Amino acid sequence: MRNPDLMPNRRTFLCAAAAAAAVSWLPLPAFAAAARGERRLLVLIELKGGNDGFNTLIPYADAEYYRLRPGIAIPREQVLPLDERAGLHPELRPLLALWQAKELALVQNVGYPQPNLSHFRSIEIWDTASNSSEYLDAGWLTRSFSAAPLPAGSAADGVVVGGAELGPLAGRTGRAVTLVNPEQFLRQSRLATPASVAAANPALAHVLRVEQAVSGAASKLRADRSFSTAFPSGGFGNAVRTAAQVAAANAGVPVIKLALNGFDTHVGQLARQARLLQELAEGLVALKSALTELGLWDSTLVMTYAEFGRRPQQNQSGGTDHGTASVHLVTGGRVRGGLYGAPPDFTKLDNTGNVQHAVDFRTLYATVLERWWGLDAVAVLRGRHAPLELIRV
Repeated sequence: MRNPDLMPNRRTFLCAAAAAAAVSWLPLPAFAAAARGERRLLVLIELKGGNDGFNTLIPYADAEYYRLRPGIAIPREQVLPLDERAGLHPELRPLLALWQAKELALVQNVGYPQPNLSHFRSIEIWDTASNSSEYLDAGWLTRSFSAAPLPAGSAADGVVVGGAELGPLAGRTGRAVTLVNPEQFLRQSRLATPASVAAANPALAHVLRVEQAVSGAASKLRADRSFSTAFPSGGFGNAVRTAAQVAAANAGVPVIKLALNGFDTHVGQLARQARLLQELAEGLVALKSALTELGLWDSTLVMTYAEFGRRPQQNQSGGTDHGTASVHLVTGGRVRGGLYGAPPDFTKLDNTGNVQHAVDFRTLYATVLERWWGLDAVAVLRGRHAPLELIRV
């Protein structure tokens, strides 16, 4: 009997089909970097549950911030100042080296018009790059790769580490695989029915060919790359280690997606978010170290995203409820570090008690598509969103 716990990942593998047949890196033909034979990798980190941006990039010079959060505001003396107005949460101290190297950008007040405060619906909007009132059946990255497909021999559109949710890589034409760790990927890719059983069933024979193709890709993802980097312990640290192994394999994927769960901080936010931000910071530093070892830091762009942020005003449980705009981090060897977007204005809250967004999240996607990969963002995003000038050519 087959293990039902493995079936969701197995179904995902079947969607990978021809994408998994080979493993050598072949750059996307429409990408600007292709002419130089240069690899461009995007690492997406989903902050699941909706990270509180106001306690991540702290407006410590704004008295209204402290008035709205008498119990959970970060004391001014603990803030790591970036300028005279804003600073980082103290648990993000490991990121100061990236900031000082001008390789860390913080994009403030990222959101979208008519925000939806449902976890499920809002992350669907982010994953598909839709308007709040429309429903699309493919992720923004899947649409990107449909418009400028990878060569037939590439391993996959992307690898999702640590879960089965494809997010921006979802869709009928998508060619993504899920991967908890390389050893598990190898085990799952061998879930094939004997050829004798499939001989009289063309459909099953096709399934077997697909699984064999996945196995071919998986064989290149063995966890045998030795790093001098010390990876953090815990689930996110393991995901970062696995992502580094995928990058080391040169398996023909332009996207690696990770997730850090637990940001839905309705209760006891101070301790919970501090722990999560520490995990995030330590993971990002380890990722940079590993990619630097591989010679890939300058050709990697790392970006966080989440379904929404939190409300400016704390609730009665020492936490914050679902909000709208938040801050997101972008880092990499070619990132122009600094603060982007307008700071939050706590004096102009909407009728739900939330801030007005200053940067449409699709602006971040346009930055990736146009500035990083040289793709037509207007076609993919179905409208013009001027990219941010945070990537050095």
